[in-house]
Amino acid sequence: MAETQRMTVYGRHPPCASGTRLEERRARRLALRLERNRKPDKPEDFVCYESSDDEGETITEGKQFLRTSFNFVDYVRARETNTKEVRKINQEYGSRHILTHDLFKEYSVSLNNMNKVFCSQWLSDRQVVFGTKCNKLMVYDVATQKLDQIPSLHGRQINPGGGALPEQQCGIHSVQINPSRTLLSTGARNSNEIAIYRLPTLDPVCVGESGHRDWVFDMCWLDDEFLVSGSRDTKMALWRIDSDLAEAPDKADVPTHRLIQPVCVKECRSAQKVRALAFNKAYKEIAALSLNSFIHIWSAESFKQKISRKLPACQENVCLAVQDDGVYAVGCRSYTLLLDARTLQPIKKIPSRYSGCGIRSASFQGSVLTIGTGLGMLMFYDVRAQKYLESSINSNRTVVLKASKGYVFPDEEYIDGFQNDCGNENIRHGGWIIISRYLKIFK
Repeated sequence: MAETQRMTVYGRHPPCASGTRLEERRARRLALRLERNRKPDKPEDFVCYESSDDEGETITEGKQFLRTSFNFVDYVRARETNTKEVRKINQEYGSRHILTHDLFKEYSVSLNNMNKVFCSQWLSDRQVVFGTKCNKLMVYDVATQKLDQIPSLHGRQINPGGGALPEQQCGIHSVQINPSRTLLSTGARNSNEIAIYRLPTLDPVCVGESGHRDWVFDMCWLDDEFLVSGSRDTKMALWRIDSDLAEAPDKADVPTHRLIQPVCVKECRSAQKVRALAFNKAYKEIAALSLNSFIHIWSAESFKQKISRKLPACQENVCLAVQDDGVYAVGCRSYTLLLDARTLQPIKKIPSRYSGCGIRSASFQGSVLTIGTGLGMLMFYDVRAQKYLESSINSNRTVVLKASKGYVFPDEEYIDGFQNDCGNENIRHGGWIIISRYLKIFK
């Protein structure tokens, strides 16, 4: 779980350097070696060998092991005092332990007359920002249970010809935070435009206009300055929010924002309505998912489209996630598809445990893939073990978090238009937001 290279405060050895630790380690290695050398009646299909099986432990390795503490308390203390001790921790251990031991406790937060929640992000360990179908940007404090609305930003109300611009409001579909967590991007009052806020104060920075003619469905940050947006008009726009624009101005009575234009706008060829975006750091490319079951790869350095590939028999593909190693996950109606980023060939088809539920969100944390469904359930798939995460309390069942279904406002016009984009209306549930500590639930 945690490793800390302890430093000597006084004496020749740190407190964890006990000779019995070496004896116990050698005994465990010997027992493991004897167990592996024993020839079973039926050999295993897959066997992993360590270098320690053939070679004995050197003096240097023994000294390094004595200086290493595997106590989590030592790791926390070294981090608090900010010492020069080398330390590392397995980020997945805590999440896996909490999930497999049923330590997550969900609770619902009533949003009164607000409509469905489309997207959300954690601002800090106590604040969640989310966007709704009724075009509201809200911040919820889990400690004080206080709900605050952030004013929507709008661009010019008239076009260059002098006529009034038609205002389109279909809700806020995306909320994204840049890598340094200094800027937040989301939809503006007009759903064809984007809005940028400064963190942590959520002061307005700018509104991006003239990039799209239809609803903006998703966005992704390439770095702290460059942002890519995708829309129903099949266009992808590149925006730049430079340091001069992002800097906090002098104190003013009324916060103001500027208007910016896109650096470049290009059509996503072979696409029908760009639905989801993801930035692949490992390969420096942008992946775009369109509603006609195509995945499109763009170069993040030149902003040029490189390849498009038809996905095998995918229906209602509305979410896309990328692992740190470069694996893509595409959510469909009844399964999640894993793709090799180098060839875009399918690696694994992960069937849902609930038929026809609709995969509506996907996110990676290390080797654990979190899958959100239209039935208000969260599932967790272990990519390494190639199976759903199993409960340590009850070995006969897998780990599932159940959320409230909430309610949906009746809107026939919206139902008819949105069914063509994302499937059935009941794939997302509104009026409630379900709090869970590290998971990105709504998409």
